[in-house]
Parts: sequence; C-alpha cells; structure tokens
Amino acid sequence: MTSETGETASPKIALVTGGSRGLGHSTALGLARRGVDVVITYHSNRAEADATVAAIEQLGRKGAALQLDTGAIATFDAFAAQLKDALREIRCAAQFDYLVNNAGIGFSRPFAETTEAEFDTLMNIHFKGVFFLTQKLLPMIADGGRIVNLSSGLARFSLPGMSAYAAMKGAIEVLTRYLAKELGPRGIAVNTVAPGAIETDFGGGWVRDNAEANRQVASGTALGRAGLPEDIGPMIASLLSEDNRWINGQRIEVSGGVFL
Repeated sequence: MTSETGETASPKIALVTGGSRGLGHSTALGLARRGVDVVITYHSNRAEADATVAAIEQLGRKGAALQLDTGAIATFDAFAAQLKDALREIRCAAQFDYLVNNAGIGFSRPFAETTEAEFDTLMNIHFKGVFFLTQKLLPMIADGGRIVNLSSGLARFSLPGMSAYAAMKGAIEVLTRYLAKELGPRGIAVNTVAPGAIETDFGGGWVRDNAEANRQVASGTALGRAGLPEDIGPMIASLLSEDNRWINGQRIEVSGGVFL
C-alpha cells in the first residue's frame, strides 16, 4: 500500500464484531479486498469463523477469529487481552485502525408484550455492549482510525413489533455523533451505517426465507428488491478508506431507497 507521499504504508488492521456471517462476513471480505488485515469475532459457531478467516487469507490478507459475546460486558477485559495477542501475531502491532460494531441479534415483539428480560438482552448487545466495548478498546485504536456503528432503517421508519430493537439503534445513532465529537481530537472519524432489510439469517432469515416478506420489502424499495450482504459489506469497507476520510458523525442509510 502506498501513501499520498509515495511512501509504502503498513496495511491497516480492522476488528469486525459478528464477522463470521451475514453483514459482518461481507464487511470482513470487503476490507480484505482493499488490503486490510481483519480480526473478526464470533459468538458460538467456530466453523463459520474459521471459514471466514480462510476466505480472508485466500484474498492475501491476514485474519484471526476471537470468541466474544458482545452483551457480556464483564468479559471485555479478557477479550482486550486476547485481541492484543492476536494483533501481535498478525503483525507485531499494538493497535488497530478500524472498528466495526456489527454484532447483533434480531428481535420482534409488540411493545405491550416485550418483557424486561428481553429488553435488557437487546440493550446489552445492541447498545451497552457497543458503548463499553468501544470504550475498552479506545487505547488500542490508532489515532486517525475509523469507527463504524451499525444501526437500522428501523430507526428512521416504524414497523409494528420493532420498538425495542429500533430504540437501541436510535441510541446508537446518538452515541455515534457524540463519539465523533469527543474522538475528533485524535483524528478518529465515527459514522453510522443503517442497512435496510437484507437477505441473511438475521432474525431467523425472515427476509431471506419468507417469500411474502421478501416481496413486501421489494415492493417498498425504490430499487425493487431486498438487499444482499454484498450491498453492505463493500460499502462499509469503502467508508473506512481514506477516500472517505472527511465523512464524520453521519448516519448513512444503505437500503436501496426503502420507504421513501
């Protein structure tokens, strides 16, 4: 990789949470294609994580997979120590450049039926975990680095049954703006990417496997179809690049124009 001055620059390193499948997998490969080494996290499926690392390495980059439950805040100290070891193994590095807070779960329940336990689970994974994992990793993120937080189109439009999930994503969008402000002195840009409905196994594969749901999404989207992981991952990889270094504190919806 060559800098604007013509000097050879060291490859960047990214951490993508939930990078073993779906949007995280697509993002990891999109980054690898751009010459970035990638550490991914996975919740429980080691085989999927290993397959993603193999795909990263087939693209000529270095990869690693670490287990992480992003809702288990008490484990973040141990995770940070494991990440330090992984960075040393990848390139004798003490820091990484890009953090993509992608890990999450799908959830749909009417407002009147959502339990406190369900709410707390969503909160821990989608907001509290993002808040405190990012905080924990701040010393390891290089000055001039980038952070992307994943939100959802549901933070802009409303669908029945999604109040708790969407509320967490709304919180993420506010947090992103504050992070952009507070981390600006270190040259760290922070943005939100908000996908629309995507054909993955997220939420039990509701969009991918339910033909009627897929048709409804397509009919409400200006480009006439549901999204694919490949519509999102390369976009995030592009956003993290130097080409987009002046984008900061923004919410970028990547939905094909849903519910315009």
